[in-house]
Amino acid sequence: MATVPPLRLLAQDAEDLAVISAALQDAVAKIGDIAFDARARRLTVAFNRFRWEAAGKTRERVRSGLQLGGVMTVRSRNLRRDAKGAVVELLALTFEPGEAPGGAVVLTFAGGGDLRAEVECIEAVLADVSTPWPTPRAPTHEG
Repeated sequence: MATVPPLRLLAQDAEDLAVISAALQDAVAKIGDIAFDARARRLTVAFNRFRWEAAGKTRERVRSGLQLGGVMTVRSRNLRRDAKGAVVELLALTFEPGEAPGGAVVLTFAGGGDLRAEVECIEAVLADVSTPWPTPRAPTHEG
């Protein structure tokens, strides 16, 4: 049986970002795994991502890194920055256009929290950085 290769995705427009959003749906991260380097103008988030692309074959998670470049500012809402071990679940990654080609990349989390990165342009990279491991359940969505 062929294995599903690790993801390596680059986004330079809103359509590309939607592909990364789909790959990251239901990914989980600790607040402490979110880092903004203002000097380098880079936002990095380490996720445990459910491998949707392998879901028909197996249930797995993999450690993945998301990096946004050209980030001018980052603001959070309803995320406890003092609780580094708190876990958040990503629902979606979207782009809100501003003065072209800039705007905001918004990470929306379950429970009403979000992270808003004001960017010069869309420059996002998602890469799997570990070997996948089995998980007992696939994420489910009520409704």
